[in-house]
Amino acid sequence: MTYAPPDRPFYDADSHIMELPDFLKAYADPALRDDIPEVSYSASLVTDEEVALIMKQGGRHSEAHVEAQIALGDQLIESSKEIQALGAFNKSDRSKALDLLGFKKQLVFATHSVAFPFHPSSKLSPELRYGATRAHNRHMADFCSDDDRLMGVGIVPLDDPASAICELDFALENGMQAIWVPHRAPIGIAPGHVELEGFWHRLADSGTPFVLHVGGSPLQALKAWSNNGRAAVKDWMGGGENVRTKDAAVMHQPPETFVSMLMMDGVFERHPRLRGAAVELGAGWVPEMLRRLDSITKIYSRVDESIRFERPPSQQLTEQMGFTPFPHEDVANLVSQSNEHLYLFSSDYPHVEGGRNPIGKFSKALEQESDAVKTQFFSENFLRVWPEARVG
Repeated sequence: MTYAPPDRPFYDADSHIMELPDFLKAYADPALRDDIPEVSYSASLVTDEEVALIMKQGGRHSEAHVEAQIALGDQLIESSKEIQALGAFNKSDRSKALDLLGFKKQLVFATHSVAFPFHPSSKLSPELRYGATRAHNRHMADFCSDDDRLMGVGIVPLDDPASAICELDFALENGMQAIWVPHRAPIGIAPGHVELEGFWHRLADSGTPFVLHVGGSPLQALKAWSNNGRAAVKDWMGGGENVRTKDAAVMHQPPETFVSMLMMDGVFERHPRLRGAAVELGAGWVPEMLRRLDSITKIYSRVDESIRFERPPSQQLTEQMGFTPFPHEDVANLVSQSNEHLYLFSSDYPHVEGGRNPIGKFSKALEQESDAVKTQFFSENFLRVWPEARVG
């Protein structure tokens, strides 16, 4: 028996690779390899000792460990987490994990390897930024190559428009089924800048959605906001280098800003075939964003011709975007505040943030909703954004 109940299809909008240290280096162009850093697990739940042991074993889990993970059966997601999870970094093991999870399709994101190519520093040369980008996309393509249930998510920073378009073409040619862009302003320009028009056109024309994801922008608020003259607080993992209380309170602001700017620059209006999703960034902010954008464009369009859209923003984003709620968010309440077409199921496997039973949590939140609403959430909204992913 699989973790996902057999009574309906489940499409997972969020899962991850737990990269080994050489994730980028091993797939980088030889001329750049020495200048691209190893993937770091500092400020994470994974210890240096765990990583060292896996590398000592040739970059694999032991056979005994794999067998023990498989023996978990439909309880795999409850106990199999982080770098010790089944299929965390080995593609054949990942197929075994999907057999137990029972999801029809699963988007696959990186975890830590994007920190270097996505870094907002203008001092990072385009050669290195996009060299690391290509290394990531080569490795992701390889990881997802043997199982069509795995939908690889490529990455493309937008900081240098010409390089971004070049790397987008490479990612699409290598089978990436979504393109993760950082949800920060590209260095010096807006994401809707005219020089990036070709980027959005290529995505729309290819039918490949863009995605935003936690980690695509700095996780922490400006340090000044936490400088209150009192003792430093711990992050959610008990340390101090990850998401802390104040960070969590405003984590929605960068993705909301990115989506709002993209919409007000007319990108969705000009490219009605463009699709996108905001993943692992929560969704409690979405209903108010829709109301605010509708109101602002109605008022300001009297003087601002650039936002005189044929479709109101709420319609544009409902038709062209999807959003994954956190497991603790009340999906039924979000639906009542907006509509049932906006929200996507996600497991976050094998990250601990996804919880021990995401289907159970989301099902409980939706227990009073119609079967049609549940179907929208667990499968049909995903298939609106990725229609070619439908199975059966």
